[in-house]
Amino acid sequence: MNWLSRPASDIQVTHGGRLWLYVVAGLITMFLVIPTLIVIPMSFSDSQYLEFPPRVWSVRWYDNYFGSDEWMTATWVSVKAAFLTVLVTTPVATMAAYGLYVSNYKATRLIFVLLITPMMVPIILIAIGVFFAYARLKLNNTMFGLVLAHTVLALPMCLIVVSAGLRSYDMNQERVARSLGASRLKAFLMITLPQIRFSVVSGALLAFVVSFDEVIVALFISGGDMSTITRSMFLALRDQIDPTIASISTILILITTAALVLTQVFGKSDSG
Repeated sequence: MNWLSRPASDIQVTHGGRLWLYVVAGLITMFLVIPTLIVIPMSFSDSQYLEFPPRVWSVRWYDNYFGSDEWMTATWVSVKAAFLTVLVTTPVATMAAYGLYVSNYKATRLIFVLLITPMMVPIILIAIGVFFAYARLKLNNTMFGLVLAHTVLALPMCLIVVSAGLRSYDMNQERVARSLGASRLKAFLMITLPQIRFSVVSGALLAFVVSFDEVIVALFISGGDMSTITRSMFLALRDQIDPTIASISTILILITTAALVLTQVFGKSDSG
């Protein structure tokens, strides 16, 4: 029996029967990934302009990035905002997922939908609303405002991942601990949390990626010393074609890919 004749699912569909699907998926993946990967060799060009393929290889734009106070400040703002977003989003999403999971309240599904609304609403609408709200609250161009906005955007992803982890967890284990005298909080921390820890970590990594890569909201509410790296890249690309953007993009690709790979690793460990 060769690979094409083997069943690909429980309903006995063979890999050969799905071959067309594999080809389409591969072509779509190439269409999405190849333009991104082109940025990597472009970042090693010695040209004053973006060019592919590079005629002369150089790391001058990496030197320009790491030697620029402006770029380093923007990078630090993004890293700090992403880290703080993780610290806020992860416990809030975990508590929300746990509360909705154990609640007998009839409106839990409605509450869940409301909590994931930010991922269904066009982000430009969120950015406009946040900008006008922050203007009244004087939160524009502040780290607190940036973290708060990113938390709203990252919460749905983290909530969905943690909720999935809870659905595969046997809540009877926590009930046994509580029947033996443990409080709900202690039972959660000692019994439940260790068993869904991979889902929680995966949600935290996704929250980091969402915050670190976000640009639309940052364009509205951050600026000056509070400008994020993605915002600075967008403005640099709009005002001038600076090849430094290619080197920064390569670094962002590596960071995002590493975070997503870790998310998959933790997800598989949790399901296993």
